[in-house]
Amino acid sequence: MSTAQRIALHGPWRRQLVKLGGCIVAVSALLPLIYLALLTVADRWQAPRLLPEGLRLDRLSNVLSSSTGLLESLLLSLFIGGLVAAGSTALGFVTSRQLAYTRRLRLWLLLAYLPFAISPVVLATCLLFVFIKVHLSGTLLGVILAQIMLAYGFATILLLGLWNPHKQGLEQVARTLGANPRQVWMQVLIPASLPLLRVCFFQTFLISWAQYGLTALIGSGKVRTLPLRVFDYAMEADPAYAAVAGLLLIVPPLALLWIERRIVFKVV
Repeated sequence: MSTAQRIALHGPWRRQLVKLGGCIVAVSALLPLIYLALLTVADRWQAPRLLPEGLRLDRLSNVLSSSTGLLESLLLSLFIGGLVAAGSTALGFVTSRQLAYTRRLRLWLLLAYLPFAISPVVLATCLLFVFIKVHLSGTLLGVILAQIMLAYGFATILLLGLWNPHKQGLEQVARTLGANPRQVWMQVLIPASLPLLRVCFFQTFLISWAQYGLTALIGSGKVRTLPLRVFDYAMEADPAYAAVAGLLLIVPPLALLWIERRIVFKVV
């Protein structure tokens, strides 16, 4: 039997195995989400029962209540994530352009990678003394600045790939045609880099959104973001409300990933 005949013979089996593998991966990814959703509405769910005895929706309605603090934490996390994403993307965009033309690129890249070489908790411990001295510990501004320090390096590394010969050529053509520096940035560089800037914004938002250790230490427990609420309920042995907070924590990243896949990557 020739090689072509063997490939033709095993082709349908391989496709079936690929489909089976895809189904297994999909079920493995969806089962934790389904369990989390059921846990939020479960009423008396004890082992060895596979399903809860009843359902209750009051926990979801209590999200809008001030007694749980979940809505405030959700809005606070969205606010912090938006500011951190916007600030780190803007700083990373400008910094990456400067690094692309520097001679000591490896040294600066090493410094950009440094925040990721250690745990966020260790980074927060190193920064805590400075933040206490400048009276930023336990403040919203301190948490935002600390998270920007973490996301800034990521944004710089990600956006460094923008500055290829094509971008340099566009910039030189614009200057040759009489564009001033502001026009070069606003009318040439930013529009040409917009797809990757969107990706960078979404990714740095996710870095801020899931941040726990840095927020807990720099915020001194006073800045109650959504990840902190999840751990609070877990430590209080309240799995139902921990599931509600966890579900709220999952929804925005899933929405952003869907937007990236359906909108941003099509543009890129």
